[in-house]
Parts: sequence; structure tokens; C-alpha cells
Amino acid sequence: MAEGPEPVARRTSGWRLLGLFWAALLVALLGGGVVLVALGPPPAGEEVVTESPPDTMTPEPPPEAAPEPPPPPPVAAPPATPPRLAFARPAPAAQGRIPVAIIAGGLGMSTEVTAQAIQSLPVAVGLAFSPYATEPGPLLQQARLRGFETLLALPLEPTGFPLNDPGPRALLTGLPRAENAQRLEWLLRRHGGHVGVVGALGPLRGERFAALPDQFEAMQRGVEAAGFLYIDPRPGQPAPPLVWGRSVDVVLDAPSTRAEIELRLSQLERAARERGSAMGYLGEATPVAVERVSAWAAAVAARGLVLVPPSALMLPPRPEN
Repeated sequence: MAEGPEPVARRTSGWRLLGLFWAALLVALLGGGVVLVALGPPPAGEEVVTESPPDTMTPEPPPEAAPEPPPPPPVAAPPATPPRLAFARPAPAAQGRIPVAIIAGGLGMSTEVTAQAIQSLPVAVGLAFSPYATEPGPLLQQARLRGFETLLALPLEPTGFPLNDPGPRALLTGLPRAENAQRLEWLLRRHGGHVGVVGALGPLRGERFAALPDQFEAMQRGVEAAGFLYIDPRPGQPAPPLVWGRSVDVVLDAPSTRAEIELRLSQLERAARERGSAMGYLGEATPVAVERVSAWAAAVAARGLVLVPPSALMLPPRPEN
């Protein structure tokens, strides 16, 4: 039976729609290819990096550094050793013997006399040098190398002043205390290396100055502040109260003759036995005096004595009331 016109028309319309679909698909594919050709290939070496998701855990903070300890407090420097200790010589062992000390003055002004005393006297004898010596350095060095204690001869106003003149830098009773203090400072700065001072310049022993209490006490305070010993050359006086020191018991050369020196050395021995120790002062180290003292010292051990440096017989300051 032949088909009618309506079914034929529906079939024709379906084929037309199918053709249009494939035509549109072909156009789309061709268009995408044209776009890819225009863009070209991706650059070589590029990598697609995929970001990792952020870490949701909070990192731990680094441990806190331990606090630094505070710096230690500064260590105070030890006080300077006073000359009375720094330049003191060790005393020989007593071994039951009685100690005796001697100071020989008048040194430094004559090179020949001083050199003879350094070479001839026992090293336990203290050597007192004049502050007016112009070039005492080599002699002082020689004395210290041999083992002597050295002292500064301190010029003080003596009996018979101004006829007996102790020199241009002497401490005088007629001067203000401030002027004497300046002179004392100048004197104590002379030379260096002395264990102490003796209040005498050769045979001049400062009796008038020492008899004036306020000036004498001010001088002692200055010597103590500088760290020196003080030897009072006036026999029979009490030890100086305001400074480490001592007074002498016998002046060995008043007058300076062989017989008198030997007599005074015998008196020194007797004083040592009576008092437990003794100190002698030789104002001028003349050749005869040096020879007599050296001969006496060579035999004292056999008589129960021992010659010691002056610093070994010093007494401490007495407390003030």
C-alpha cells in the first residue's frame, strides 16, 4: 500500500535535523582546532604547580634563651704596699739571741765614703742617705743589691740653729705648718726605695723641731700617711706615738773617735740586754766608724746578740686617747 504524503514529509524533516546537528558539531570541532593552532604549544619547562593547602597547625615558638647572668662586681685593686713593708729586709733568725740594730748616716754626698760603707758594713746595718745628694742612684742601687735597708735622712731644725744649718728644705719651727708640710712632701719623694726616715741629717738630730709638739706630730702624720717608718735619733725618747717607728738608744759617734765609738758600742750591748733589744745611730759613716762597727758586728753572735735590720725593731703607732 503506497504511503501518503504526510509520513514522507515527516521522514524528510528528521533527516534534515540530523544533518544540521552533524554540521554544527563539525563546525565546533574545526573552530576549536583553529583556536589551539593560534595559541600554540605551552612554553617548555613550565610545570603546573599545585599549591598545597596551608598548614593549619601553629608552629611552636623557639625556646627562649636563658637570661645572661649579671657581670661580676669589679674587684677592687689591693692597696699599694707601704714602703715600710715593701723595702724591709728579712731579719736573721734570732735563735735565742738579743736583736740589735744600727743606722749609719751621712751617706750620699761623698761617693767615696758611701761606697766604702756599702762595701764594708754588715748588710743588716741601715744606711741613711741625704736628700741633698745630687746623683745617689748608682749608690742606692749598689746598696740594695747587697741587701741593705736604706732610709732617708730627714733634716729637722737642730740645737744651735741657724749656726747648725740642716739645709734649704729642712723643717723648721718658725715656718707655718703648711710650709713644713710642703717641704716634707718634697723630701719624702726623694730617691725612692727607702724603708723609712730618720729625723737626723748626719750629726744634726732635729732636737728643736722635735720639741715643738704640734709641728712634730704633724710631721709624724705625714710620714705615716706615706707609709714610712720613723726613727727618732734622740736617745731616751719614747717611741713616736703616731707612726710606726722607734727612738734610738745610743748615738755611737758623739764624739767620733775610735775609743768613744767602742765605748758606745759597749753601751748599746748593755742596753740590748736590759731592754730586750736596742738601736744605735752612727751620724757619720767615717772610715774609722765603719771599721769599728764592722769589727764589733763580726763578734756579736758569740756574745748572744744578733744584728738585725732597723725595720725588725719597729713599734706600731699607739692609739690616741
